[in-house]
Amino acid sequence: MTPEILKYLFPNPLPAVADIEAKYPKRALKEGAKVTRVAPSPTGFMHIGGIYAGLLSERVAHQSGGVFYLRIEDTDQKRLVEGALEVIANSLGRYGIVADEGVHTDGTDFGAYGPYTQSKRKEIYQAYAKDLVQKGLAYPCFATAEDLDLMRKVQEKSGLRPGYYGKYAKCRNLSDEEILKKLQAGEPWVLRFKSPGDYEKRMIIKDLLKGDISMPENDIDIVIIKSDGLPTYHFAHAVDDHLMGTTHVIRGDEWLSSVPLHIQLFVALGFKAPKYGHIAPLQKVDNGHKRKLSKRHDAEANIMYFWEKGYPEAAVIEYLLNLINANFEDWRKANPDVPAFDFPVNFSKVSNVAGALFDFVKLASISKEVIAKMSAAEVYDALLNWAISYNPSFAEKIGAHKNYVTAILNIERGIGNKSRKDIVKWEDVEKDITYFFDDTFMRNMELLNGYDADDVTAIADGFARMYDENDDKQVWFDKIKRLADSIGFASDMKAYKANPAGYKGNVSDVAKVLRVLITGREQSPDLHSIMQVLGRDKALVRLKI
Repeated sequence: MTPEILKYLFPNPLPAVADIEAKYPKRALKEGAKVTRVAPSPTGFMHIGGIYAGLLSERVAHQSGGVFYLRIEDTDQKRLVEGALEVIANSLGRYGIVADEGVHTDGTDFGAYGPYTQSKRKEIYQAYAKDLVQKGLAYPCFATAEDLDLMRKVQEKSGLRPGYYGKYAKCRNLSDEEILKKLQAGEPWVLRFKSPGDYEKRMIIKDLLKGDISMPENDIDIVIIKSDGLPTYHFAHAVDDHLMGTTHVIRGDEWLSSVPLHIQLFVALGFKAPKYGHIAPLQKVDNGHKRKLSKRHDAEANIMYFWEKGYPEAAVIEYLLNLINANFEDWRKANPDVPAFDFPVNFSKVSNVAGALFDFVKLASISKEVIAKMSAAEVYDALLNWAISYNPSFAEKIGAHKNYVTAILNIERGIGNKSRKDIVKWEDVEKDITYFFDDTFMRNMELLNGYDADDVTAIADGFARMYDENDDKQVWFDKIKRLADSIGFASDMKAYKANPAGYKGNVSDVAKVLRVLITGREQSPDLHSIMQVLGRDKALVRLKI
């Protein structure tokens, strides 16, 4: 390209490539240390799959003594959403996915290899693009949207691959005179990469997760600089991954087909390409069939769904690590009290390469275990923090009764393997504890429809006379057994089973009546503890029929 053409293409002064390279020296890291990144677009939406890939990338970097950084890929300005940076930072921060370098929520950088926001690196991309043009590896393209649409229709009608390649790359072989004439006429243009590939030839891609994959070479002359002067993802990521010293890239397998192109770009630019690992999208079962979690159709695709529902962050991390490496579950059993981030993530053991199924039953099981290990005070604090954001009226109620609610949450807590495991997520707690508050307690006598009304009254009155809040659990239960015997119910289950017709029922029936009267429910945590927390006066009021 002539200097005159270059002046049209790059009218503003640009730094020399050599000077840029000098500002981004090779990282001084120990051998084997990996440099990875998470690079979301600021669309205001953080996919659970992005947390999944980010977690794997962070673990791989930090467990190798390397660097994990956050890069904001905002070259598509049409998708930019205000406040998106805060969503990204909060999403990663909540789950302990901490970047060593990157962008603060106010847009400022931390780290020596920035700017970490692509729209702030425009001159850098243009400098490398100019270098490609000077080497004959890139050229201006003047094809209009109408030209490209017509080209696609011709290709489709002929049964050909769509794309700007071969004889359809109309601007690829324009002479300098033709290019200059179009530039002088003010025709809009983009810059395209002049692909050296041959689609009939194949190359072997060594994927970190999928293994060796045979793919055709790329022969499409993709756009590298758009009409607004900003780069496309393909070009920007190649420049940035080189300058920032990225060694390993974990990304969705929708990018797998682009690897031949990306390798070409790295070669053309004179860079060493990072190693790529491609993850299949998380899936769900829908009408008996698996499909990927959809941003458009599935609320749970959005990481905010898990915040709103109140799944503890530790539970989500444990679940995602379980998806990443199948041996996490065995590791957790062997290391029940070790932080999840101590688990050694291994590329070679990444499970579900074909696509992990997001299993809410499994997540619920893990979440129960995580919450069961928390103290009542920790549960209270986490519950209140969640409620302040997502259930303000509930937050006000539990905030006004801290000691009472903590006592409620402490029922059957902290007693080894038998510690209660009934809480899955914070959203569920309000309805689980409504019976502790008079304004939300509801006595459901329909649950006792199978019982004689006089027997119900006898149980309620009899136990009210016997109840002493100072009784320990054994004494308390012995009183229930004596009451059962006194009104014709069997206190001994063996005797009852031997002669059920000889009794009105058994001690379990008596306990059920008391449970329904006290809680309005057939099932609840330990009733003795519930009555202790309610207090004597409130418990006796509920025994009045």
